[in-house]
Amino acid sequence: MQKIILLSASALGALSVMIGAFGAHALKASLEASNRLDTFETAVKYQFYHTLALLAIGLLMYRLNDKLLDYAGLTMIGGILVFSGSLYILCLSGIRWLGAVTPIGGLLMIAGWVLLFWAIARAG
Repeated sequence: MQKIILLSASALGALSVMIGAFGAHALKASLEASNRLDTFETAVKYQFYHTLALLAIGLLMYRLNDKLLDYAGLTMIGGILVFSGSLYILCLSGIRWLGAVTPIGGLLMIAGWVLLFWAIARAG
């Protein structure tokens, strides 16, 4: 599981930079016209922050052998995909109901942080 977490962090980190650059350059005019530039930037920021957390979880797995870290990593990945993914699709497609899906991703991210906290706390 550790390798999957670290590979996911690497891939999602690269995607954060690529998607952010694409939005800042190729999509900027379109995102400004639809008043979605801030939303797009939020999606990129949350993806990047949680990718760094995912990397930390993967590295922490070298020190702690706890299944909670597996769950923390998986919920973090799910949170990134649902939270940022729904916002990217909303910005590019204008499908407004996707805004209702975004909080589910946020809850997954929160769950990842709580599981990380729990794993560290019980490590002693």
